[in-house]
Amino acid sequence: MSDANDEALLSRLVGALAPVSGIEAIALGGSRARGTATAASDYDIGLYYRGRRPIDIAALSRVVASLDDRGAVAEVTPLGGWGPWIDGGGWLLIDGVHVDLLYRDLDQLASAIDDAHAGKVEPHYQPGHPHAFLSTIYMGEAAYARVLHDPEGSLGALQTRTKPYPPALAAALRKRFGWEASFALANARKSLDRGDVSYLAGCVFRAVASLCQMLFALNGVYLLNEKGAVAAVGGFARKPSDFADRIAAIYADLGSGAHAAALAHLETLVSETAAL
Repeated sequence: MSDANDEALLSRLVGALAPVSGIEAIALGGSRARGTATAASDYDIGLYYRGRRPIDIAALSRVVASLDDRGAVAEVTPLGGWGPWIDGGGWLLIDGVHVDLLYRDLDQLASAIDDAHAGKVEPHYQPGHPHAFLSTIYMGEAAYARVLHDPEGSLGALQTRTKPYPPALAAALRKRFGWEASFALANARKSLDRGDVSYLAGCVFRAVASLCQMLFALNGVYLLNEKGAVAAVGGFARKPSDFADRIAAIYADLGSGAHAAALAHLETLVSETAAL
């Protein structure tokens, strides 16, 4: 159930953050941009910049200290502090509300959109994303973002290139992750006799995450995070029946020691998804 956004908070954030040198655009992201937030949902605030004109982190730190309930204890990372794709940001607490700042490079976003339209898909290892971080996440973030500040129209212009969902991207995701789902399942089957439930669970997770990538693509929906992806499939028009319940049953079988049954059920789901 969606929860209304605090417009006064958003206005306060824009007023404080927009003057920081290097910040070219500001956007609300996550569940609060998509209208699926609850009262407990964080505010995800994207700070868009360009590599040739980076954010003044020292100035941003001073602004954050003035906003955060903890004052000078609050911190933001340097650019790239959380890795090449998550980039960096900070976890703020403002009047008891959690606000996450996330850096995003506009040129990197433009490149990600170009790649998506060309059907180029490249997963990256990234802490915080147990399956993978795809550059298409940048595109999805832009597609669903609520632009709060964009005086030069930079983010808005890129946002228009995210719709409709690119057919070449859908085809590439289905091909790549259809292969990965089958490969993960095959690796799990080869290890059944070892009784290594941790490895089996890892293979199953990769297969399930791959199925989610395929189903999101099939339905023209950008997948931004593995978290909540299985449940989201339930709202799609094209999907295997009872998808989330069947995934839960597979993990239950793994936990109870019924490893062969879990993989048999997963194989059925892989086949059904590929046939859609």
